[in-house]
Amino acid sequence: MLVYENRVKPVKCAVQSIRKPDSTAIKSRTAPVVDELEVKFETMILSEINIFPVKSLRGHSPQSARVEPRGFEHDRRWLLVDRVGRFMTQREFPKMAVIEAEISGGEIFFRFDGRSCAAEFEPAGDESTVQIWNDKCGAIAYDVPVNAWFSDVLGTECRLVKMTDTTVPRPVDRQYARNENDHVSFADGFPYLLLGEASVGELNRRLDQPVPINRFRPNLVVRGSGAFDEDGWSAIRIGEVEFDVVKPCARCVVTTVDQENGIMNGVEPLRSLAQFRTFERGGSKKVLFGQNLLARNLGTVRVGDPIAVLERRA
Repeated sequence: MLVYENRVKPVKCAVQSIRKPDSTAIKSRTAPVVDELEVKFETMILSEINIFPVKSLRGHSPQSARVEPRGFEHDRRWLLVDRVGRFMTQREFPKMAVIEAEISGGEIFFRFDGRSCAAEFEPAGDESTVQIWNDKCGAIAYDVPVNAWFSDVLGTECRLVKMTDTTVPRPVDRQYARNENDHVSFADGFPYLLLGEASVGELNRRLDQPVPINRFRPNLVVRGSGAFDEDGWSAIRIGEVEFDVVKPCARCVVTTVDQENGIMNGVEPLRSLAQFRTFERGGSKKVLFGQNLLARNLGTVRVGDPIAVLERRA
């Protein structure tokens, strides 16, 4: 059973003490690591990093990434909105999965099916209000050329907007935020999403047709943990950066979109996930898979970084 309270079970320290975050720390809260966990997870590593510059568009997998409070640098800082400023995703437009976005030389480039378009890295428009789920926050809109390109590709009127350091911030859900300074990008709800390779492997064992991990669009992929071990973590360290593990991730129909061709492909893997990963949450049942994270300190994470469990849920 998943436990969602942030209580930490006291454990006997059998390893060297954990260093405190440096002066860039967002928050510091550590606990000793039980020796059996240290032995089990001493080879646990970060196997993949994923950054999605524009929400719901294709991402890329760098070898390293800068950790910022709202998410990785450049991760989901851009968003497509409809004519009334409401966010657009693969839920309604699965084709978004195969539109590429690349940042280079002070511009952001977009490619789809042999067509391309470029826009300045920083838009020159005025700040406006956009809506993502029930949140409203500030964003700067781009001008006509890039908007016309996206409208043509997706077959509906839309605009590209950007969240900058000066726009009205978007707070993390107060039920899970550590303090009023916890903010998030245009991600669904939290700055970072983590998933273990073994958890996807256990799901695939139940599927007739296995699915790649990109169906779940995680920022951080763990190798060396057991299936669903991440459900029991309360805090972890990846390389030089510590994270609070604050909430499991509720899943939706985006998991049924093939990220290679942008086609919504039946009901799997969501149907199979629902059979063994459905939990009562907030008075309703949710399909939960993966964990949402908040960073404790700034820094850089790299593929191959060791991962240590700092705190476990009681």
